[in-house]
This record gives sequence, structure tokens and C-alpha cells, in this order.
Amino acid sequence: MMQQPVRSLVLWFPDWPVTALLREHARPKAGAAAVQTAGEGVPVHADGSGAERTAAMRSLAAPIALVANNVIVACSPAARAEGVRRGQRRRDAQARCPQLRVVAADPARDHRVFAPVVSVIEDRVPGVQILRPGVCALHARGAARYYGGEAAAAQELIDALAAHGIEGVRAGVGDGPFTAEQAARRGAPLAPGSQIAIVPAGASAEFLAPLPAAVLTETGFVAAHELVELLDRLGVRSLGAFARLDAERVRDRFGAQGVRLHDLAAGHDSRAVEARVPLPELHREMAFEPPLEIVEQLAFGMRMAADAFIARLGAEQLACTELRVELTAERGERSERVWLHPASFDAAAVVDRVRWQLSEAQGQGTLRSGIAHVRIEPAAVADASTQRPAIFGGGPEEKVHHALSRVQAMLGHRGVLTPAIGGGRWLAERQVLVPWGDRTVLAKDRGRPWPGTLPDPLPATVFPEPYEVEVLGQGGGAVAVDERGALTARPAVLVESGRRLGVDAWAGPWPVIERGWDALRSRHAYRFQVVDAEHVAWLFIWEADEWRAEARYD
Repeated sequence: MMQQPVRSLVLWFPDWPVTALLREHARPKAGAAAVQTAGEGVPVHADGSGAERTAAMRSLAAPIALVANNVIVACSPAARAEGVRRGQRRRDAQARCPQLRVVAADPARDHRVFAPVVSVIEDRVPGVQILRPGVCALHARGAARYYGGEAAAAQELIDALAAHGIEGVRAGVGDGPFTAEQAARRGAPLAPGSQIAIVPAGASAEFLAPLPAAVLTETGFVAAHELVELLDRLGVRSLGAFARLDAERVRDRFGAQGVRLHDLAAGHDSRAVEARVPLPELHREMAFEPPLEIVEQLAFGMRMAADAFIARLGAEQLACTELRVELTAERGERSERVWLHPASFDAAAVVDRVRWQLSEAQGQGTLRSGIAHVRIEPAAVADASTQRPAIFGGGPEEKVHHALSRVQAMLGHRGVLTPAIGGGRWLAERQVLVPWGDRTVLAKDRGRPWPGTLPDPLPATVFPEPYEVEVLGQGGGAVAVDERGALTARPAVLVESGRRLGVDAWAGPWPVIERGWDALRSRHAYRFQVVDAEHVAWLFIWEADEWRAEARYD
């Protein structure tokens, strides 16, 4: 027996990717005591007025489009008024609207900014399911009983979101999340201009019948796109026409997912709202009045917050392995950074990172006024059981970590450096010194294509600065590289550090061309390998009409 649909309430946030972009760039005034942060990049004023709303709405007046793979995935109302549409190529959209502001789509940002918005809804009605960023569902029955009806419950949520600076939210109520979402997007408002659409119980099939079959692609089912394309070729272009097809034939062609889509088109949405489990509040914030300019003062002021931060993680059986620190200065300057740790952070390590970040920001001129607000939160966590010391001691590695961490705490972030291999074409630039505990993005750099880079095996000795050598031919004349990249003579003698050595073997030269489009930074050189009479292998560079030794194979 088919399970009966459950009355569901869906909130739809039109153009959410654009709204998320604008809300993340709407920052609170530093030092204002009435400002709290509900989530990363989403300022909420304690008086509930949503003062960032004015700036966000002003930005919505400008044409904005978000692009992924050179295709428009979202756009603002102003952009739509100029003829920009989802699915357009970027070039076509810019041709229609030359003043269009194009921004790369960021699904992570959409999720990040939507999470605190859902918290606002959960304050009024618990049990919210995030269908996708910008769309969430909840059970309508309990909310309707509490607020005196489905329309009243929807209006309460819309008003609560408007108080936090989010306007234009549409609400839909129907039998199942699919019908409720289509109502919110398209249909049956209570009154002209209303943001609420309610489909009466049992009327889902009648409401859905005239809607295009293409709306099934919004459900997230893998088979939806293939099914919609086939229906279009068959001339079945509405949900009602699809619902009238024989269910067994749909099963034979598309399997279980096809049957589920067939049920949705017929208004038989038996999916239940699966409420999310809110994540625990792990972040800590400190506001300073008056703002602090001295590093040690800020470190002292953050000790209690760091202790509470680590204690809260411990209560959840978690350990912080990556820490995000946000510093907001009195005049609005911000410094944000994610700090890494070879093991896990304790309270002292948290305070050290805040202190180091302020020192570096002041030295670079990023923060030019006193610190008014500090936020710390875990960017990555691990199970605390994996970070506990062994029963019989930690062994040499833990002792080294403990010693280096203590030295770094005394000398500063860059007081202890460890070598790492980065990307690049030249051996010297691939040797990078990294502060102890930092895992850098160098591994990604090494994975990039580096045309002209030296293949393995690499030389064991790399000279900090390549020094001049001579390569001579049989008659004693200098060997050079001509315009076509060929040697002018066969190498016979190598002169290195005043020594004359015979050449047993050689290979090359191979061109290394960098930034040919930049006259100031362009570089055109050749690599050349030589084995001398003492069976020592060398790596030479021909550049600017001279030979230089870059490395030696030991």
C-alpha cells in the first residue's frame, strides 16, 4: 500500500546564490557592541533590525550573474530585466547586458551562508530539512497547530527571516515536499502579491498536472534528465501527461527512480521530511571595548575564550586540527586565516595563533587600528580518541613535536621552519621552508603541469645561486646554443671552479620558456646535462650567453 503524503511546508529563497554572495560581503561594523555573528560572513544585528539588508538590496539593483563552466547558473532580478537567463553562455549574457558583473559560482559559499539562515527557522519551528541551498522543508502539521494554521505558520517564518534581512522568501504548503516546493515556486497564492501558496489536501495531482515535466530535474534524481529528454521527444511535456502513462512501462524503461518520478508527477509524494541534526556551537567570539592594539593584551584577553573553546570541543569528544581565526579591527579591517597543527590544538596553541596572526597583520599593514572583535572556530576536527597519547609514552616523534612546538611558541610562527618541495620549473624555487605545523598547498602546486620541469631522478645537490662555468669544444672554442636550440660544437672540456675536466657524456639542451607574454619577467633558457671525466654528473643552464651550474648529481 502506498504511503499517504504528509503535509509539508517548503521555504524557497529565490536567487539564493546571488543572495549568499551579497550576504557574505555584508560585514558588520567592527567594535559595535550590538553586533553578533550568526555564522561565517552573515552578520546579524542583536536588535533584529537586519541593518545589512539595505546594502544587500542596493547591490541586488545591479545586474549580477554567477557562472560555472562559462554557463550562467544564477542571476539577479536586474540581470533578468536585461535579458540574462540561467543556462546562457557567459558571452551571450554579457552581450545582452554589457554592465553585467560576473562572479564564479561557489556551492560551498551557498551552503555556508544558508546554514545560519536555517538556524533562524529552527528557532521558530524545529525539524528543518535542507533540500538544497535556498530550499528547505519542514512538517506543516505541528507548525500549523502552534501558530493557528498553515498560512499563519508560513507568515511567521517569512516575517522572522525578513527581520534578519532576508526578504522575498516564498512559502508553499502541499502534500509532500515536491508539491509544496512547486507551490512556493509557481502557484496558487492566497491573494495577489502574497508570498504564500497553499495546495489543499488531496489536490496535488490537479495542481501539478499543467506544470512542465522539466521540473522533475530539480528533484536530484539521476534518471530525471534522461527521462525528461525522452518525454520531450515523445511529446509528453507536462506532469499530467506523464502521470497518465502506465506505471509498469515506466518501471521497465527507467527502473525504481522512474517510478518515484512518476509518483511525484501524480501528486503521490510519500517522502517524509528528514530533519537535520543541528551541529553543536563550537565557535567562540570576543568583543573588546576599547579595542586592543598591543599583541600581548589581545593574547591575555583571549585566554578564557580559548579555554572555553577547547573545553567545548572536549565535551563533544572532538579535537581541533585546523583553526580559523577572524580578527576585525575598529575601522573595519579584517584578517582571516586558517591555522594548521601537526596534532591538535590546545588552549595555549590557540592563543599563540591569535597572537601570531595579529603580529603578521600589523607588520603587513593589513590591520591599522585596534582589534574590536575576534572569532575562533574549528575549520576541521578529528575524533579526540585518535589524538590521545599512547599508554607507554609517545615515542621519538611526539618528543620532537613537543620540543619544536615549545620553541615555536617562544620564537613565533616562523621561528621553526621545515623544508618542503613545491612546484616550479627551477630546482631552487622548488625548495620551500614552511613554518612548523603548517600543511601547505605545495602538494597541489607540485601536481600542476610544469612544461619544461626536470623529470626524475632529481639532482641531490642544488646550488642556492647557479655559478658560472665554461663548456669548450674540441678546438678550445666556447660551446653555445644557437637560435634553433642546437649546440654550436660538440662539448669536449668542462671548466668548473678553475678545474679543466674532460666530458665523457652529455645530453640536451632542453628549452625552458617562462612568461613569454611579460617583457619584464620572461625567461628563455636551456638545460644541459654533462658527465665529466671524474664520473660526476652536472646540470647546467645556458642563459644570457653563458653557462651556469644549477645542480650536481651526487
